[in-house]
Amino acid sequence: MLPFTASGLEAVDPLLLILAALALDALLGDSPLVFRILPHPVKIVGSLAGFLEKKLNRPRRRAMDRAFRGFILLALMVGLAVGAGFGVEKIKRSFAYGWVLELALTWMLLAQRSLFEHVLAVAKALKNKGLSAGREAVGHIVGRDVARLDDHGVARAAIESCAENFGDGVVAPVFWYVLFGVPGLLVYKTVNTLDSMIGHKTERFHAFGVTSARLDDLMNLIPARLSGLLFVLAAFFVPTANPYRAAKVMLRDSRKHRSPNAGWPEGAMAGALGLSLSGPRHYAEGPSNEPWLGKEFRARATAQDIRRSLYMLAVGCLLNAGLVGGLWFFLKKGGHITFVWPF
Repeated sequence: MLPFTASGLEAVDPLLLILAALALDALLGDSPLVFRILPHPVKIVGSLAGFLEKKLNRPRRRAMDRAFRGFILLALMVGLAVGAGFGVEKIKRSFAYGWVLELALTWMLLAQRSLFEHVLAVAKALKNKGLSAGREAVGHIVGRDVARLDDHGVARAAIESCAENFGDGVVAPVFWYVLFGVPGLLVYKTVNTLDSMIGHKTERFHAFGVTSARLDDLMNLIPARLSGLLFVLAAFFVPTANPYRAAKVMLRDSRKHRSPNAGWPEGAMAGALGLSLSGPRHYAEGPSNEPWLGKEFRARATAQDIRRSLYMLAVGCLLNAGLVGGLWFFLKKGGHITFVWPF
């Protein structure tokens, strides 16, 4: 249920807050000095999760025991995220400018500009400095064995990361914030961080991280499909993209991906740009013989194709913000625009 009902307290509408956060992130990213002095929430989550994982995930324990302990870790971290979220909401409702804390926190947990900059860095490195620099740059945003990638593999990896992380880092945080406010946002970012840390199919994490990985899949179920749809719509506004191919490949190939969610934005990106994405790759846990998304297109992606994907990303982010703005206008027309939490 959307948290927008009448309240006796004057408050900044949460949809306007998330729109402001999206605008600040797009303009400034993570550069302000305050974000360099204060610990980033994701780093706090990662540090605590890393400490607890070392205590709970001992190699000598049986798989069932490790899976149960992984569930305990997940439950504890989610509980802390919910508590922290309601604490921020309480501050917002209790102080005249408490909304500033919520705005800052929301801003910190969005990844539009950072994603754009990291993917752009790959394109620049690949074009200006060659394969070695491209591998190093793409290694910051993908989990596969980059030493095995050629120029085209580096470009494809960057484009795939651009597409998948549009869902994880932009659409999903906004989605869960709109539904449940800061608690929803913090829970999502906590689960997503745990998945990136322990949700791997390695010997160490296969059992311990299974519940975190499955919950992350569940929480991304709708945002991933929404992000694919936004890329289809974005293709109407990108000169070199084809929205009809984007929809076709997304609907046809999305379920071929190893992830139940990543195939939707990646499939839409593949069709829109006329590229074959995914395909066989190597991870730390070994090779993965993935099928191609958009197998009828070329797989020899280039640095220029990375820039085309960034055009898609920029338009997708604008459309995502437009959805929030449209929802705000719709709720305003209905007279239910004030935020309240039942506590």
